Amino acid sequence: MNNKYPIFSLILSFLLWVVVPCTGLFGLISTASAVEYNKVNLIEADFSDQDLTDSSFDHANLRYSNFNNANLRGVRFFAANLESANLTGADLTNATLDSARLIKANLTNAVLEGAFAANTKFDGAIIDGADFTDVLLRRDAQAKLCKTAQGINPTTGRDTRDSLFCP
Repeated sequence: MNNKYPIFSLILSFLLWVVVPCTGLFGLISTASAVEYNKVNLIEADFSDQDLTDSSFDHANLRYSNFNNANLRGVRFFAANLESANLTGADLTNATLDSARLIKANLTNAVLEGAFAANTKFDGAIIDGADFTDVLLRRDAQAKLCKTAQGINPTTGRDTRDSLFCP
């Protein structure tokens, strides 16, 4: 084979063998990777401002942990201990909070839209400005939350009391 353009051939080979496979790898890397923290002791851990989308903290001990302004969309906190955790401004949209302990947790301005919280304990939780739109709650938990519910969520513009269907 007679090659009239050796430089062109060299560049094309380089593109095929180096650049193309690398671009394929970059397409597989996502900006947020789901991580499993199941059954881990994470007392006072700092997850503030992190993107933890679809991560799992099932049965984890997260007392006094900081999730300030964290993206927790789709995160699983099944039976997790979040006592006195800071969830200020966190996005908990579609999170699983079933059987979690959010006792004395700070949920100020958090978005919990569509979260599953059927057996969650919210005793003493701060919920000023939290958005509970479409959250699955037990009636007794809803009644307790309504006693202290106040404020408007700055992200969604929804009234906390309205999102809880408080009387």
